[in-house]
Amino acid sequence: MTALIIAVSLLIGVSLGILGGGGSILTVPILVYLAGQDTKEAIATSLFVVGATSLAALIPHAWVHRVRWKTGLLFGAFSMAGAYAGGRLAEYISGTILLIAFALMMLATAFAMLRKPRDGAKKATRPAHRDLPLKHIAVEGLVVGAVTGLVGSGGGFLVVPALAILGGLPMGIAVGTSLLVIAMKSFAGLAGHLSGVSIDWGLALTVTVAAVIGSLIGARLAGRIPQDALRKTFGWFVVVMGVFVLAQQLDPGVWTHPATWAVLGAAASTGVATRFWRRSRTTHPRPTSRARQGTALK
Repeated sequence: MTALIIAVSLLIGVSLGILGGGGSILTVPILVYLAGQDTKEAIATSLFVVGATSLAALIPHAWVHRVRWKTGLLFGAFSMAGAYAGGRLAEYISGTILLIAFALMMLATAFAMLRKPRDGAKKATRPAHRDLPLKHIAVEGLVVGAVTGLVGSGGGFLVVPALAILGGLPMGIAVGTSLLVIAMKSFAGLAGHLSGVSIDWGLALTVTVAAVIGSLIGARLAGRIPQDALRKTFGWFVVVMGVFVLAQQLDPGVWTHPATWAVLGAAASTGVATRFWRRSRTTHPRPTSRARQGTALK
């Protein structure tokens, strides 16, 4: 079992190095389902593992200038405040509720990452040398930090979309910058948890060493993967892990209830219909658009 934990811990690091997140999405299930830890102990341990691994993965990204330092430090500072508060609050919430909330946020974030950016959003993307507005950094940092402290996630699956989608940073720079933010708020969240949870430091250090090795491998591969492929890989990875965690926490009766399948069917139908509608708009532009183009030419 120890060998399996170490092997999967390598994937934690590879995920952080390539995607700038996903480490605790793997770490929490590993510690709960493979190492047999209590949910809250696993959450606290994952914060240490992900924080230390993120620092190691940050170095190769910084070396090739894929880190926005000003944005990362400001985002991380606000996130640390939210993470500490979330870590203290988690002491009063049951482990099952925390894991269910964790899974639902993973699925919501995956949806945001897998959505095809609109043409306007692509044009609005900031040039690589500009930083995000302070008010955006403050709000997003506090919210993402609070989530980190509550559910034991380093928050890369939230930080990367915040930087790439909301902030408009190029995906490669968002990945590198997210590692700085993750390290800062993971340790702040850990400080909040330590008041009510004890950690098996032997296991934590074993998982961390393996994850650090994986992160160095992942960081070397990150610059060779196209931006769109990176985004899609990240999104589908989070979908799989979110469904797995949710399936483990919900009562089996929920999955056999007709209402569950009715909701899933409606969601799937809506998704398919929306996809075909967008494709039809792209294939068959509205006549008014052509008329306006003709007017503009005149």
